Amino acid sequence: MTKTEMQTRMLSIAKTHEVEFHGKFLQRGFWLYVWEVAPSKGKKRYYVGRTGDNPPCNAQSPFNRMGQHLGFQENSNMLRRHLRDKHRIDPETCEFRLVAHGPILKEATTKELHNQRRNVIAAMEKALADSMQAAGYDVMNVVKSRKALDARLFAQVRRAFAAEFPKLRVMRARRR
Repeated sequence: MTKTEMQTRMLSIAKTHEVEFHGKFLQRGFWLYVWEVAPSKGKKRYYVGRTGDNPPCNAQSPFNRMGQHLGFQENSNMLRRHLRDKHRIDPETCEFRLVAHGPILKEATTKELHNQRRNVIAAMEKALADSMQAAGYDVMNVVKSRKALDARLFAQVRRAFAAEFPKLRVMRARRR
């Protein structure tokens, strides 16, 4: 293939794509989020996550985590690794939707306060992943936490996610 043929072919496969988001998505703090991934073939899959990892002692925005999750740094691209390594799905063939709720708690000013807030969010991250799995969503990741769940705060969070993931509402209605 000549250089001109190669350039023509490259131009013919180029497409324009769009991403829209509200500026609040840039706020730092403790957030919960759910990735909805639609592979080109097969069923949708979900990934539940949070901001506020250790170290460092800070809580990034969901916008920041979005790039990390699908980037190429092996220590922070968990979504890419789940898709590629565990499910044999090429992320570049998928459609993505990120639903984030927060900031639920503000970014902390001390390590002790950061750890307390991180633990509250970690317990809710696990509860959200478990609730989505129980409602029939195919959650890719297993979230582990032994921290105590703030049930009142989680009820608010669950309602927020149920607005985007209707099976969470149906499951709750069946329990009553």
